[in-house]
Amino acid sequence: QICLSLVKLLFYLAHSPLGSIALLDFQPRQFVMVDGNLKVTDMDDASTEELSCKEDNDCTLDFPTKSFPLKCSVAGKCEGINEKKNLFNAYRFFFTYLLPHSAPAALRPLLSDILNATGDLRYGINETLRAFEKVLHLYKSGLYLQKRPLLLKDYISLKGFRTVEGEDYKCWPSYSHLGCLLSIHSPEEAAAICNSQLQCQSFIVTQHRTWTGRPLASFQSSWTDLIPDTNAVVYIKRSASSGERL
Repeated sequence: QICLSLVKLLFYLAHSPLGSIALLDFQPRQFVMVDGNLKVTDMDDASTEELSCKEDNDCTLDFPTKSFPLKCSVAGKCEGINEKKNLFNAYRFFFTYLLPHSAPAALRPLLSDILNATGDLRYGINETLRAFEKVLHLYKSGLYLQKRPLLLKDYISLKGFRTVEGEDYKCWPSYSHLGCLLSIHSPEEAAAICNSQLQCQSFIVTQHRTWTGRPLASFQSSWTDLIPDTNAVVYIKRSASSGERL
């Protein structure tokens, strides 16, 4: 969410009515999340000026660990230098820390492609935004899910119930520090996740949703303490419930 919101912001800056705008003091502390969107808190160090040049050798974009040769345009300006400066800063301050983590396994190669392409400045901001929107579409639609055996048949579902909230086993990346709370596309995906975790005996699909509209599911190591909840459905492994009366 943070990276996509940042890319949308940089897309606007690259195509603003004032021309391409560079953020000269590009640091994480200069941004804040407002209603799920990343905002710049200080525009004092923004600039629409692009470096003047006479030849390509005048257009080297330097960073502490990397340099990029750019082209000198007919107008005597280093082509796209503001856009590329913003994009590489997004890569080194945000993408490298956020993109490799917490995505479903099937989407990680696509995020690695974005990471590598922006790190080498092979992508401009237009290509980067398209790549992010493709990943978002796959994530929201569930198209990233690989064909696998149907596992939900191995669970008993009880509508209108949930287990008592409390500290349980933890997983990564959980939305709760007390247990294993993950976003899912469907109960079928939740069943696959539960099967992959040794401690998991049941999971609850709630009405709570993430910013992408995906429901949250709580994965738990037991199922015995059930209480009524009209907005929840609890799924219990048949193997865990064998010998017990539900």
